Amino acid sequence: MTEHMPSDEISLDSDADPGPAAAPGPLPSDWNPRGPRARRDALAVYDSMRARCPVARGPSGAWTLFAHADVVAAALDHETFSNGVSRHLQVPNGLDGPVHTAFRALVERFFTRERMTALEPVVQRVAADLVAQLRVPGPVDAVELGARYAVRAQTAWLGWPAGLEDELLRWMQDNRAATRSRDRARTAEVARRFDAIIRSLTRARRETGDDAPEDVTTELVRERVDGRELTDDEIVSVLRNWTGGDLGSMALCTGVVLARLADHPGLQERLRAGVPDREFDQVLDEILRIDDPFVVNRRVTTEPVTVGGRRFAAGDRVFLNWASANRDPRVFGDPDAFDPAGNAPYNLVYGIGKHVCPGRPLATLELRALTRAVLAGTAGIEPDRDRARTRELPPVGGFAAVPLRLR
Repeated sequence: MTEHMPSDEISLDSDADPGPAAAPGPLPSDWNPRGPRARRDALAVYDSMRARCPVARGPSGAWTLFAHADVVAAALDHETFSNGVSRHLQVPNGLDGPVHTAFRALVERFFTRERMTALEPVVQRVAADLVAQLRVPGPVDAVELGARYAVRAQTAWLGWPAGLEDELLRWMQDNRAATRSRDRARTAEVARRFDAIIRSLTRARRETGDDAPEDVTTELVRERVDGRELTDDEIVSVLRNWTGGDLGSMALCTGVVLARLADHPGLQERLRAGVPDREFDQVLDEILRIDDPFVVNRRVTTEPVTVGGRRFAAGDRVFLNWASANRDPRVFGDPDAFDPAGNAPYNLVYGIGKHVCPGRPLATLELRALTRAVLAGTAGIEPDRDRARTRELPPVGGFAAVPLRLR
């Protein structure tokens, strides 16, 4: 998932009466986005910080916004809160202004309704084949299932060889470990490995010219923006976002969704009985709102600005905490109350504004196809009482492992 919601505007009206907003007070000395408390129970810490100090500065000097209104306002203020946060090329999510607009238009052409309709039977077949290979009855790790499915669905969409599956799965494991380690050299090495995979595929298409396979990757290689061909670095950046981002995202989403269904048999039965796609998708989005695996996006301020009574200087780093905003009682009332249709207009799982995730149609299609395939291929999904779930560590949300039993 590249850029971090359904529309560029959002209504903040709510029937809930949340009481007064928290007033700015002393900055807490114990706020650490990756500290021990956040590692033990990140959602509880975010809920606490949103109530105590909705705009907080961490030990690195970066600010975090926890409240729904503040996150939305910053995400929609593209002038003051820039996406140019990395020294590395990130297309389109690290771009601003007209350059971003041009690349965003290019990327969105790959996620139209027509394209997703044509792709749907492909990902449905991938999901059904994978579920048919599971041992039923038997155990399964929902995150591992999601990872393998993500690789197969993405390679089918992009036209990549099926032989890359094991290599991409190893890369996902190494990338997660590197991210947790916070070792820049290790992270850079993992990134170089992934770029090498992509460059080998794009180079082959350039070399074969008109004989290149007619697939999404070849189409991207032949694309133009502002009348010129894309550079190799731009193509690699787009594909890195589509694949590197989506592989991990789909694994995390699968873990959260199947964990919820295992814990709530009534919801599982409701979906087994058959619901329209729109309702099914709202259920998926609501599950992800309550336990959002996409925790934060970065911004950098271009000028001084005040948020929640705190004064930011130009050049300050800012984190938009989507996971906290999606649980704000001023918008959702009880954040754990399950209301897919009612909460849909305020759900920020896929972001908001110009940088809303353009790959949302694909991610939703893939997650719906896999969830339906698991439901169709089993009589029940239950928690595995003999194996404990483990949480991912900030800055990643969701689960690292979700052991389940399939009936």
